[in-house]
Amino acid sequence: MTTVAVIGATGTAGARVVARLKARGVAVVELSRAQGVDVLDGESLYRALKGVDVAIDVTKPTPHDGYPTITEALTTASRNVMGVCSARGVQRLVVSTMAGIDYPVFDGLPYFEGKRAAKETLLEGPVPTTVVKSTPWYESATGPAGPVNCDRDEVIVEDWLIQPVAADTVADVLVEAALGQTHTPRTIAGPNAIRLPELTSKVLAQQGDNRPVRVVQPAVPALASGALLAPERAVIVGPDVETWLQTVKTAGTDGDDGATLQKPDFSRT
Repeated sequence: MTTVAVIGATGTAGARVVARLKARGVAVVELSRAQGVDVLDGESLYRALKGVDVAIDVTKPTPHDGYPTITEALTTASRNVMGVCSARGVQRLVVSTMAGIDYPVFDGLPYFEGKRAAKETLLEGPVPTTVVKSTPWYESATGPAGPVNCDRDEVIVEDWLIQPVAADTVADVLVEAALGQTHTPRTIAGPNAIRLPELTSKVLAQQGDNRPVRVVQPAVPALASGALLAPERAVIVGPDVETWLQTVKTAGTDGDDGATLQKPDFSRT
């Protein structure tokens, strides 16, 4: 039986990938910081990958002590993942990343430079690697960080023009790539272009949340003009915006991400 490790198993995509693998009866090794495994710590990763045949990396490394910048965190994580997979005899690696990271408009930006370097490290490594690129996910409309930030009275959203895809769809593609059952598209995108503040407003309305959305300009102007729309050869996959909105829950969250825009708890401040 094939054993698949999901690195970042508790995240937005990771939890969905784990559920799909288990539903198919696949042996799954769930790895995350909650289990004491950090991709910035090669030793913990090495211990965890014993006996693994295929690895799926859906992590989002963040800077901490010893790796003070996002570029250092991303590049160190990719070197560790490839090095440990090679040392442990992992037969195939599948990695999720953003579409559009190589565009010149993002030159010099630490996050994008780090993502580029990480991707190249993995593709040039000794373990056969499939990189699945995707446009921003619908779930990015719900924050709580990045281009969407919530406070007590309003939701502040950067004015990105995006072509979002569902995290569930991304998980489906990652699983198919890991199990080698279909030819997997390298780049996927959703069917509709929409401005991020509009998508956030739709989610709020679906949940009966009356907080207003305040639109702010992104730090990178190209994000407002569609730099992260689907590239020319992307495979378009559903659901569309309105279909996805029907899946948005009016209360609670799904795993550790969900689609609910939670009002912050100020009772402890």
